[in-house]
Amino acid sequence: MTDDADANSIATTDSPFAKLPDHLLIEIFVRVPHSEWAQISSVSKLWADLFRQESLWRTALFGTFPSASRTKRWPGPIPRGLSKRRYAALCISKHILTSDGEMDEIMGHTYLFLKEQLQLSTMAPSSGILHGTIIDRVNQFIACGKSRDAAHELASQIWLAVLDNLEENHNTFLLLKRFAQEGDVFLPYPYSRSIKVQWRVFEKLFTDFRDCFSGADYYDVLACAKTKFQPIPSAWLGY
Repeated sequence: MTDDADANSIATTDSPFAKLPDHLLIEIFVRVPHSEWAQISSVSKLWADLFRQESLWRTALFGTFPSASRTKRWPGPIPRGLSKRRYAALCISKHILTSDGEMDEIMGHTYLFLKEQLQLSTMAPSSGILHGTIIDRVNQFIACGKSRDAAHELASQIWLAVLDNLEENHNTFLLLKRFAQEGDVFLPYPYSRSIKVQWRVFEKLFTDFRDCFSGADYYDVLACAKTKFQPIPSAWLGY
């Protein structure tokens, strides 16, 4: 939008721009690329307050995603939340899950739920139980419109997107290592994760997090991988 110096001068109290009413400022801000909103909100206390208001996020939501304004029964149980949460869910569906249809907001909320469960808790539930929980929720969301296999595929798609977008830090390494070592093969369908999701867990460990392993950990996780996949990719070998 502007550089920092220009933005600060615009926001000063004697600037004509700063004297605009809130509803006009909101209409201007929501037309600025989303990537610049954090910078805009840091310019002044007034602007920061606007970005905390429901009215700005509702304007952004309905302006960017017109279908969100249609009154529809929300199937739950994941709360739909206020406009900011809905906007985030729809952006995730569009840009990360590349979903564009009746399932878009539902999938976005499910993605947010799963990612928060993994990142915000010191000890997340087991991946098998989380996967089953996601499938249960997707099944409730889509009612009888999809088969059980289709719900399982949707859950796996969300899992893969979350795994690809976790922060690359030590906590994520520990989380993925625990998933790799889980004995979830004894859990009934649909609580076992799909092969694609299991593969991605090992793939990230042996590529993105290889330097985090100790020798014993590496060979332990490699042994788990060999019980699930044959042959093992050569890129996973060699500590």
